[in-house]
Amino acid sequence: MKKKKKRLSLMRKRMFAGYLFILPWLVGFLVFYIRSIFQTVQFSFSEMSMDAINGGYTLTPIGWENFRYAFLEHGSFKQTLTSSVMNMLVDVPLITFFSLFMAMILNKKFPGRAIVRAIFFLPVILASGAVVDAIAMGEMMMQGGVSGQMQEMEASASSAIAFDIDYLISMFMNLGLPAKLLDYITSAVGRINDIISMSGVQIVLFIAALQSIPSSLYEVAKIEGATGYETFWKITFPMVMPHIITNVVYTIVDSFEQSEILKLADTTTFDMWNYGLGSVFSLVSTIVTCIILVVVVGFIQKRTFYYN
Repeated sequence: MKKKKKRLSLMRKRMFAGYLFILPWLVGFLVFYIRSIFQTVQFSFSEMSMDAINGGYTLTPIGWENFRYAFLEHGSFKQTLTSSVMNMLVDVPLITFFSLFMAMILNKKFPGRAIVRAIFFLPVILASGAVVDAIAMGEMMMQGGVSGQMQEMEASASSAIAFDIDYLISMFMNLGLPAKLLDYITSAVGRINDIISMSGVQIVLFIAALQSIPSSLYEVAKIEGATGYETFWKITFPMVMPHIITNVVYTIVDSFEQSEILKLADTTTFDMWNYGLGSVFSLVSTIVTCIILVVVVGFIQKRTFYYN
């Protein structure tokens, strides 16, 4: 009798497809990133001296001295780290819900939808290294000309905006809104440009999530007489919750990648040639990011609905 071939179940096939999908990232993580983390830890507990004649470097173990100096003696590390975390706490909820709001609008059919989608994704392209360098070079070449006029226009516009914001703050305070809520709103308004420019990838992911929701659910809700508000909270929001986790993780990592703490680590390492202290800054920011990710993802994961 012929032996029956064992067939994989649907669940195992999906698991295999998932592992195959992340295989390139996993290989890169194990080959490159793990080695970088090990070297960062090694540098943070050492003092590095460069050999200008023969090339290379020498590491002298100094224990926790770099950590002690970073937290107890450095003039701006703790303040920069705290401000980076606070900016992240402001940006992540706003970017997430702004991206979901824009994705719901861009998912509807209207003339010029493709152009509007491209406009919202354009900041992601403009933020690439080559484009940023080209824009900076163009500004340097135009100093005193058009760029000077643009700076004057921006200054006058910012003063007008500041006046409007002060008026609105006083109005909302007279209405009895909490001071913490007003502080959050004003900080969000002050960073509206960053929020829009950092929402391109999240909008694309949310559009994909909205397009994967079965239309039959909306048809049933319409037949039952559900309002748009009820449809959003009963169908749309639960169905995109898994993608909210993805976007939150991406936004947290992207926020720290562009934060001042990493700029401080880069300046300390490559401009001041203090690899030990710069490694401490990078290592501490990485640990803080991982802790925030674990807490936030664990909180959202318990409230996530998965549709099979």
